Amino acid sequence: MPLLRGDLGRTATLLEHAKPEQLVELVLPHLWVSLVDGNMPANVCVDACLTLRHAYGQLGVRAELQPVDLVVQDAGGDRVRYASLSPSWTGTSWNGHCVLVLPESERIVDATVEQFDLVREVDAGPMIGKVALAAGSGQDNGLMEPGAQVMLQRGKLVLAYTVAGPQALASIVEHPEVAANAAGHRRTGVNVASLALAALRGEGVRGRAMQAPYPRLRALLRAVGDAPYEADEARDIRFCLPDESGREQWLRLDEIPLPHTTPAAWPRW
Repeated sequence: MPLLRGDLGRTATLLEHAKPEQLVELVLPHLWVSLVDGNMPANVCVDACLTLRHAYGQLGVRAELQPVDLVVQDAGGDRVRYASLSPSWTGTSWNGHCVLVLPESERIVDATVEQFDLVREVDAGPMIGKVALAAGSGQDNGLMEPGAQVMLQRGKLVLAYTVAGPQALASIVEHPEVAANAAGHRRTGVNVASLALAALRGEGVRGRAMQAPYPRLRALLRAVGDAPYEADEARDIRFCLPDESGREQWLRLDEIPLPHTTPAAWPRW
């Protein structure tokens, strides 16, 4: 199995050019892949989605796990099917594929799409695309209707994602392996979000980030300002911020006090 490969230059380009309403959605998966560059196998869609769900959520973006089937068609019309609408586990390995759905912006995020040979050859990084139709009418869980299809272009390839049903999602979230790693996914997600926030407050980026449609992101940007940050002994990212008495504290992103009107982080349970 190939290793995930990131490209910090691609992440920097997104930071420089992405529109306010695209900035967080595009930067986070590219940043995550860059952080794990060469240190993680490419077929880790469950870990990637669960980590990025928390990263998005810390910045105020709702993201939901969505199992999918994927068919890749090349320029000659040949098709290769990956994953399944009825995935299963073999030990601690999940035999399927999943993405994130961002309900408010109607996007899907496939951070590990380059685990598939045809897509990896294009070398364009994670896939972030608009969904072909809105999240299912009346579905307050933010997921798309089972059987819905999303068609995306990657170079000369066409990627057809088909949404799997609730049983496929349950096969992930109800599995002991996922429960055992829940705290780790959240912790890593908070750290990825912290590094993203540090990048989003940079010169030439902060102004657009403050225009993003996420009140929690804007509150965090105001709270951290230009405060220094570093990794502690546990490798958690912490920002140095003064308390009410002016005493400096090193706080994780999820410890930073925000105005009481600030929306809570996702997921909310």
